[in-house]
Amino acid sequence: MQNISTRPYLMRAIYDWCNDSGFTPYMLVRVDAYAQVPTEYVRDGEIVLNISASACRNLVMDNEAVSFSARFGGVPREIMVPVGNVMGIFAQENGQGLMFADEESPPQPPEDNYPEPGSDSAGKPKLKVVK
Repeated sequence: MQNISTRPYLMRAIYDWCNDSGFTPYMLVRVDAYAQVPTEYVRDGEIVLNISASACRNLVMDNEAVSFSARFGGVPREIMVPVGNVMGIFAQENGQGLMFADEESPPQPPEDNYPEPGSDSAGKPKLKVVK
């Protein structure tokens, strides 16, 4: 079974909630080589973007990336942010929204805590079919 991230679904839900509530949706982005944002507005490796309908055009929030056109200092720019770079989405007016962990998937426990299937492990109960 494929492990699909919940992040893009939650992002779209908060975006819709902001719009339905009359709030301005903002997105906090971790900037790296994959994020296409105006670098002159990046502070400490992060940028906050207004993604409201009045601030951007052609907003697309799919399962891989967020992309749109916006003006920065009157200059039109194309923005593209991988979903994994979105650190949070929130309402500008009250700060309500969601912040995301840096890791896309939860940490896995060390493998030595779980024996391989079919291996004999001392102290573990064994099941046996009895007819």
